[in-house]
Amino acid sequence: MFANFAKLVAVQRQAIGKRGRVLALINEIAAIPGVEHHGRVTSVKGLLVEIAGPLHLMSIGSQVTITARNGATLRCEIVGFRGANALCMAFGHLDGIAMGCRVVVGEPAFTVRPSSAWLGRVINAMGEPIDGKGPLPAGPQPYGLRNAPPPAHERTRVGEPVDLGVRALNTFATCCKGQRMGIFAGSGVGKSVLMSMLVCNTACDISVIGLIGERGREVQEFIEDDLGPDGLARSVVVVATSDESALVRRQAAYMTMTLAEYFRDQDNDVLCLMDSVTRFALAQREIGLSGGEPPASKGYTPTVFAELPRLLERAGPGTGRGSITGLFTVLVEGDDHNEPVADTVRSILDGHIVMERQIAERGRYPAVNVLRSISRTMPACTPDEAVPVVARARQLMATYADMEELIRLGAYRPGTDPAIDEAIHFHPLLEAFLGQEKADATSLQEGYARLAGILDAQGDDTTSNDE
Repeated sequence: MFANFAKLVAVQRQAIGKRGRVLALINEIAAIPGVEHHGRVTSVKGLLVEIAGPLHLMSIGSQVTITARNGATLRCEIVGFRGANALCMAFGHLDGIAMGCRVVVGEPAFTVRPSSAWLGRVINAMGEPIDGKGPLPAGPQPYGLRNAPPPAHERTRVGEPVDLGVRALNTFATCCKGQRMGIFAGSGVGKSVLMSMLVCNTACDISVIGLIGERGREVQEFIEDDLGPDGLARSVVVVATSDESALVRRQAAYMTMTLAEYFRDQDNDVLCLMDSVTRFALAQREIGLSGGEPPASKGYTPTVFAELPRLLERAGPGTGRGSITGLFTVLVEGDDHNEPVADTVRSILDGHIVMERQIAERGRYPAVNVLRSISRTMPACTPDEAVPVVARARQLMATYADMEELIRLGAYRPGTDPAIDEAIHFHPLLEAFLGQEKADATSLQEGYARLAGILDAQGDDTTSNDE
């Protein structure tokens, strides 16, 4: 009887799979245009290609295909209009594009058909596999790359705390399901290492990782060393290296969010990691300047500040049981945490994690400055018994930070102020608590318990010594 039941289940699953493939094929056939419309290239200036053709079939964001002199085809996206011509930028290099090249116009905006079979795969910004594991099975439903965020009044609230596995974040910047956090740091401070720790240690159902404008040599290192086979099995990695066009780098960010939305719609708790939002902003600035937009703050065009909230607001709780917990790295220029992109992203997200070069130079990793880091949902999700422990630890670190320069110079005399003496006593213990090896993982409850143990035990020792 059990054998027959197992066979029946297998037959049903096979039938469901076939219906899904048939539905996907029907949708693809329906999307094929019946008439092909053409245009011509009229000029090429820098990265911008000007096209003459049927303007009533063109719109911002729609796709066109140019046939180069050597017969190769190049996909482009319309980014603006000038007079009677459309302005577009290419997803690749413009080699072979010349005046009069044939253009196929009227193609719809780019869509992707993700499925659960994409887990464990590495893809590019166009949704094509680049890991050598064969083609990607198409899902039945198309997803647009520029979906609007869920309506604010229909979203659920953020959920319970998420275990990130990093002591400094779990205890001092607790993150909840559906929250969006930024990791702000200059170059070479340890963002990538912290991101790899979060990928391996965060408690979630599925991870979607976007490497935007990443160094080409670091992609394999991240996938093989940081992510590993187990991490990759429950992840999808979207890659756009720094040598690719601005459109590709921008589209990789859209693709990352689209895949996260798909898995969220399947009632999963998704961890969306994007490295980095700054490179998305740089790509949008390049596109805007090429299209003739006037530069605004530090050369960034107005569309940069319009696109950032449209991208980041797509993360968060959904309208159902699923959620997207977003962790976005921000590369601050010249260690200036108030530069335009950092300032804008910080105002959009639900908290920020600040990494400082001075802490990294002292050899403490991750180099998180917990006094400058904040989680806006932490007050509502911290256990009652942990609130005074965290508050006391913050007070001790703040007292030491205020007097740090005098202490290091030897200008402070011990015994002058009991609060400063206590902060000096606890400083090495708290620094050791905040430091963490890459392969180490500490749960939320374990972090609270270890911090309480440090303060209670050492506090008892200090009291007995004073007596």
